[in-house]
Amino acid sequence: MIEQDTVRLLRECDAGAKMGVDSLNDVIGRVKDSQFRDALESSREEHEALSDEIRGELNRYKDEGKDPAPMASAMSWLKTHAEMAMDASDATVADLMTDGCNMGVKSLSKYLNQYKAADEKSKDLAKRLIGEEEHLTQQIRAYL
Repeated sequence: MIEQDTVRLLRECDAGAKMGVDSLNDVIGRVKDSQFRDALESSREEHEALSDEIRGELNRYKDEGKDPAPMASAMSWLKTHAEMAMDASDATVADLMTDGCNMGVKSLSKYLNQYKAADEKSKDLAKRLIGEEEHLTQQIRAYL
């Protein structure tokens, strides 16, 4: 049970980290304020580092991980591009990123509670990813 919950939690973390990197990549080039852009780039680097750690743990279990759900990725891309077409401001980017981070925190918290038997390393990775999402939302509130 421990190994099964561990792998399942790591898969969800893998998908979440990838979705975060994809979303950040989608908006960084559109941001005008240099401090805002720096915050997004720093978060992307942290997401990538966590993603590497998650993949390392998945490799230990000989698991390929999980990509974000194609429908979720498509809807995120569509929402980003539609809202940016209407208003390409930093406030719009901050709003989109805040919504995305909140969804990530909610999903990862749900999986952390669902896979209670997961090992401490995978729980720590999930908590760190949640922490990064929360940290980013705090950093970008000034741009809303």
